[in-house]
Amino acid sequence: MRWWPRSIRWQMLLGLVLLETLSIALFAVLLFRFQQLDVRRRATDRVAHQANSLAAQAQEALQQDRLDWVGLSVHIMGEAPSVACARITDPAGKVLYVGKGEPYLFPLEPEEKTQIQKVHGPDPLVFAFGNDRWEGVRAITVNGNLRGYAWIESNKNWDSEQIADMLRGISIFAGVWIIASVLLVALISRAISRPLALLHKGTRALMANPESSDTFPLPVIVNNEFGDLIGAFNGMVSSIQEQRAGLSDTLSILDSMLANAPVGLAFFDRHLRFVRVNQVFANLTEIPLSRQLGRSIAELFPRSVGEPLEQALEAVFDTEGSVREIELSGTTIETGHPFTWLVSVYPIRTTTQQVRWAGIIVRDVSERARAEEALRRTEKLAATGRLAASIAHEINNPLEAITNLLFLLHNFSGLTEPALHYVTMAEHEARRITEIAQQTLRFYRQSTQPIRADIPDLVDSVLELYRGRLTTLAVDVQRRYRPHADLLCFEGEIRQVIANLIGNATDAISPTGGRLLVRVRPSRRWDASATPGIRLTVADTGCGMPPDVRNRIFEAFFTTKDATGTGLGLWVSQEIIVKHQGLVRVRSRVASPGHPSGTVFHIFLPENESLSILPIDATSAAPAQI
Repeated sequence: MRWWPRSIRWQMLLGLVLLETLSIALFAVLLFRFQQLDVRRRATDRVAHQANSLAAQAQEALQQDRLDWVGLSVHIMGEAPSVACARITDPAGKVLYVGKGEPYLFPLEPEEKTQIQKVHGPDPLVFAFGNDRWEGVRAITVNGNLRGYAWIESNKNWDSEQIADMLRGISIFAGVWIIASVLLVALISRAISRPLALLHKGTRALMANPESSDTFPLPVIVNNEFGDLIGAFNGMVSSIQEQRAGLSDTLSILDSMLANAPVGLAFFDRHLRFVRVNQVFANLTEIPLSRQLGRSIAELFPRSVGEPLEQALEAVFDTEGSVREIELSGTTIETGHPFTWLVSVYPIRTTTQQVRWAGIIVRDVSERARAEEALRRTEKLAATGRLAASIAHEINNPLEAITNLLFLLHNFSGLTEPALHYVTMAEHEARRITEIAQQTLRFYRQSTQPIRADIPDLVDSVLELYRGRLTTLAVDVQRRYRPHADLLCFEGEIRQVIANLIGNATDAISPTGGRLLVRVRPSRRWDASATPGIRLTVADTGCGMPPDVRNRIFEAFFTTKDATGTGLGLWVSQEIIVKHQGLVRVRSRVASPGHPSGTVFHIFLPENESLSILPIDATSAAPAQI
């Protein structure tokens, strides 16, 4: 209730006033009721007496045949303060005399006339009519003959004034009684509220600054139970300060461990709501600390992660044992980044017999999981590369024999013209198989020393490998080479870079067709040094990359190809470019109204005669792709 005061002092005062007001009001209602009944009883007795008196006076005057005495008696009776109207009527009810005014101005009302038939003998008749009006009537008889009736109407205001006087007396008594009671209670409540206010002030000071000693101990201002309470409070505060001194050091150590632990930590109550987390856990989930506290697991984590975690927490609360090394995988809600966690759940006991909370320790093993997966794929690619090189090597001998037999068949067999045409086609395809086998061996057999290589030839060899796929996808390949585009480099590594770029471009182009542009030309470094070298450009009209993907393409194990990519292709390519002291630039955009999609890679490789003395890094046998 908003109107009810919070202070005990004012609650006592207001409660006392309400209690006394209700008590006096109840007493006044009962007294008013009894007084009203008493006033009514006395009014009926008075009206009956006055009617008897007026009738007797009129009867005596009529016996002496003094009609002027009759009018005088009515007038005298009408002047009485308790009489509203005095009248004498004939037996038919016609007003003959009236206490004040003219008789014709005060005729009997129909309700009064009906009472004439009820008047019998010498006893007066008292009745109520109208708006709580009382009237008495008595017959006037002379020598046994009915001469008329004497009517006396009670003054209602005179009766009400008696009740009003009684209510005024009650009001004065109530006011004096309430004021006296309020003063007494105010003195008593002050003796109670002062020590309570002192305790309240001390409690607030303790809450605001538990380590402050300026306010304590509180002064003992009364010598009663409240004084004992203040003394006990001072002792409690002193004990708390002693305990806090030791607890503060322990909490500082625990808070420092929680904040600086290299793993994610979170704590849950029995309703599986977060009660505390550290910053590492917030970084892992990409959800701010303020949004996690008080929230449930289902509100913050996807179902694939939330359900196993809830089951582990419920198992800890049920069995009071630990659950260790649960592997959870999913994506964050905020950015959708994939993650893999190792989670251990353990109970937290506030007593030796009760588990109040459960804590989890989260280690992010996403990089390790991606590295393991990429390593498996890389091993598969390496094995595939070795197998391809072995197959290419093994088919060289029979392929050479086939080539020689086709040469003999073409030159010495005397075949007809159509047969010679087919033999020529077979020779062309055999040479193509030989070229593919040689290119495959070149990918596998990395050079250990830099050589001067013709970059357009390297590009053509890679395009030859991808020719079948490019033809299937209806890709329009445009070659733009300029002369004198040779460079001192590690030929196998540069071929691997070109293969990664062309393979990625082919994957990005729509199955319905597109365009692939490869340009090689002498150029200069685009920074301030202007070092001469070769610029290689690979551009496609594929789907393009949004900015968030473009910013991460050179990260190890980052891939957008799900199960078909390792996330190592561009990372290895960048390492090779850095090894050759080159630069790489990327421009890409996704399709939008009026702007087609596509990606452009610019690679600058400088002419570096000192490359032969640089340390050589081992690279993958097969071309890496993302």
